[in-house]
Amino acid sequence: PGGLGMELRISASEWYETIPMGEGVTLVHEPWIKPFYRCNMWHVRGRDRDLLFDTGLGHFSLRAQVPLVTERNLLCVASHTHFDHIGCHHEFESCAVHRAEAEILADPTNDRTLADRYATDEMFLRQPEGWDQTKYHVKPAQAERILEQGDVVDLGDRAFEVIHTPGHSPGGMTFVLRKSGAAFTGGVIHDGARMINWFDTEWDYGFAKGLDALIDSVQGLGDLNLALALPSQGPAIKNAGAQLKNYHAKLPAFRPDYIRGYPVGNLTKRPKADPNVKPT
Repeated sequence: PGGLGMELRISASEWYETIPMGEGVTLVHEPWIKPFYRCNMWHVRGRDRDLLFDTGLGHFSLRAQVPLVTERNLLCVASHTHFDHIGCHHEFESCAVHRAEAEILADPTNDRTLADRYATDEMFLRQPEGWDQTKYHVKPAQAERILEQGDVVDLGDRAFEVIHTPGHSPGGMTFVLRKSGAAFTGGVIHDGARMINWFDTEWDYGFAKGLDALIDSVQGLGDLNLALALPSQGPAIKNAGAQLKNYHAKLPAFRPDYIRGYPVGNLTKRPKADPNVKPT
């Protein structure tokens, strides 16, 4: 069994895939990771410099295997600092992160990046050569630029407005092109007006406040009437404005079930209400 397992492992040269999306945007991803965990790395070609939004797991060098990210001066942004989005940030001289997660990028311990819970053998369709979940960790990266709400990242021919969208993580960011109605939305929403996972436990300023922050973030993005959202996982969201409004309608209904401890992953399992107890 050990020999067969090694034969089925994926080499560095086979690990990444690049998909041109048009308008100077390229999707880079790791197709051997299950979709639930698979990071969308968005590369944007600019006139004066390029942009890279997230860098994936980091088991294999992104710079060594994807020439696209080495061709020009580039700013490497962390949409947020979960392990599967900042694995190769250390390979880039110019990095940017939201102020709320700058310390995590500089000191990415497995508990702060969620690697201790999710960076396991189970995340792969086929494991990469050399993988050992007991030895995995994200290498530290220093941010050249600390971003906050309202900042602008200018590539020369297009400028992205930074929107702070906490909820999936405290320093989550969305990069918006207002003229085109397109945005890189990080982990705040996924196609189908849904979330991939819930991380309220990492919020340290009050129970359920992470969910409240997510509701506010979704409302703010909904007000922009976006035509296209490119999330950090899953397919592009082509009717983004409508999906954001749908998502925002769902979240307040989700909130009381979550706070009361009902199994929010499957509301069909919710116990029947006690007829003698009125909801608060």
